[in-house]
Amino acid sequence: MKLSNNSLKWLMRFYPPLFFQRIWVKHISKDFKTIEVVIHKSLLNRNYNGTIFGGTIFSAADPFYSVMFWQHFRQKDFKVLGWLKSADIQYKKPGNTNLTLIFTLTDEDVSEAENALNSVGKFSKAYPVEARNKQGELCAMIYTEIWMRKIKPDQHSQAGF
Repeated sequence: MKLSNNSLKWLMRFYPPLFFQRIWVKHISKDFKTIEVVIHKSLLNRNYNGTIFGGTIFSAADPFYSVMFWQHFRQKDFKVLGWLKSADIQYKKPGNTNLTLIFTLTDEDVSEAENALNSVGKFSKAYPVEARNKQGELCAMIYTEIWMRKIKPDQHSQAGF
């Protein structure tokens, strides 16, 4: 199903694995090439040191690059399946305040993926995302490797939205 950027934003805001960890989608660009996410520090995601639980930071980085590609291609009636294949997270300093993550795809990223999907039928690449606190300091660096494959026209997507 094709979704508008605003519909996807609201769907992701209330998706239980994100909602209950206080992961809030703040903005999705119309072309699905930028998503801004905020992790609100709260009792629900605080560890015993009083900082944001590392698993929450990891969860905030998990779905977005796959969703961005999926929706961007869906708008062009190009069907793909995508998952997070692997991730590497490096914690730099404790998340004492809300954290912001900004996911960005360039035209070159999209072209590279589309060319691979059209020629090989699958695509895999790692993309970096930073988790920054209110002061702009780097708290975590996450590298998320996404994996996608092209769906044949007669196949149906397994994606839930």
